[in-house]
Amino acid sequence: MDAREFRADDPKLRDIFDQDAERYERARPRYPASLIEELVQVTGAGPGVRVLEIAPGTGKLTVDLAGSGCSITAVEIGPGMAAVARRRLAAYPGVDVVVAAFEEWRLPPEPFDAVVCATAFHWLDPALRTPKAARALRPGGLLGVVATHHVAGGTEDFFAEVQECYERWDPATPPGLRQTRESELATDTSEFTGSPHFTDVAVHGHAQEITYTTEQYLDVLLTYSNHRALPATARSGLLACVRELIDSRYDGVVTKRYWHELITAVRVGA
Repeated sequence: MDAREFRADDPKLRDIFDQDAERYERARPRYPASLIEELVQVTGAGPGVRVLEIAPGTGKLTVDLAGSGCSITAVEIGPGMAAVARRRLAAYPGVDVVVAAFEEWRLPPEPFDAVVCATAFHWLDPALRTPKAARALRPGGLLGVVATHHVAGGTEDFFAEVQECYERWDPATPPGLRQTRESELATDTSEFTGSPHFTDVAVHGHAQEITYTTEQYLDVLLTYSNHRALPATARSGLLACVRELIDSRYDGVVTKRYWHELITAVRVGA
């Protein structure tokens, strides 16, 4: 199912997103306004506030955050994604997009007021990501991590029926896989609550539902690493199967529900 994501133990897939940055920018949804509002509030983002964004991609979060007037250093591993982000952020002189892997990037001498990462923290080396984010922050600074989940809702029958396509064309698909409701999600914050560098860990959820035409939905699927990593024949077969299902049974339109969790933690120190 399209909800599956690879984690940091699949590092070779981390670079797949850069293969088609324009599609990523076109197809991936922006974050809900309520999430942006909360993030701006808890970080205090505004003029004079320094923010480090890890793995901004094409700037899906960055553009909205930059609108607060804060300065942003955005560290993106993919040169193609970074190029799109620079184009989208050209109107914000306070944003600097750097091409580098966060794990290897040298932190500047002056710490940041906030560090944020949207739908990408799981791609980072788990041994380095939290300690290095802490080193990047001033005492009392805020870490904000957005986790995005594909949850039950929208056109629910479609997401049950489409499993037949995945089971046929993607051998890694568990049989009978179904989406989980956001109320059933168990958010694991142990990485932050167990860190000596952070305190006051909190989680707030923000939902959004997006309606896609067949072409728009296939476009979204082609931004997921597990779909792009399939052999060409399997990928083509899967997409054809999904297309047929949407066109024949759902009149060419499906609605998908996303659940975005904003996990925040405060850097220990006076």
